[in-house]
Amino acid sequence: MSRAGHGVPATAALLAIGLDVVTKRWAVEALAPMHVPHEVLGPWVRFTLAFNKGAAFGMHLGDWSRVAFGVIALVILGVLVSLYRETPPSEPWRRLALALVAGGAVGNLIDRVRWSQGVVDFIDIGTTTWRFWTFNVADSAVTVGTILLLWTMREPVPEAPPANAAEPAA
Repeated sequence: MSRAGHGVPATAALLAIGLDVVTKRWAVEALAPMHVPHEVLGPWVRFTLAFNKGAAFGMHLGDWSRVAFGVIALVILGVLVSLYRETPPSEPWRRLALALVAGGAVGNLIDRVRWSQGVVDFIDIGTTTWRFWTFNVADSAVTVGTILLLWTMREPVPEAPPANAAEPAA
């Protein structure tokens, strides 16, 4: 396959990885100590440094989490690359979606390799009584990519016949 048609997806994946690495480095340096909220937009958007040794939504496998989720990420990346290669250039949104998910997976995999504490999370949204799970740029890329991928996989809506179509003869 030629390199034509890979520009936007490759740029999106690299941008997701780069922004993730830069923002996590900033979070580790600027937001310490852990679990101390720094209000950005009142109580609704805060930056709060946390490390997640598990996976999404606090899934955890004990002492094996780092290795297990690292291996799972590598397998998923292999599947994503395969799906990307099988996706024709005529489906740019699907290619972009796969690239975003892959970029996010790489961002979090870098943390699993780099830090024994786990993946750096710092984006903290919610209200004064309810908080969403703390997340990062890589998680956002995976989420947006997954939503976009699901959107590209939807069934096409059948076209309605024109309003002035002739009625069949009785």
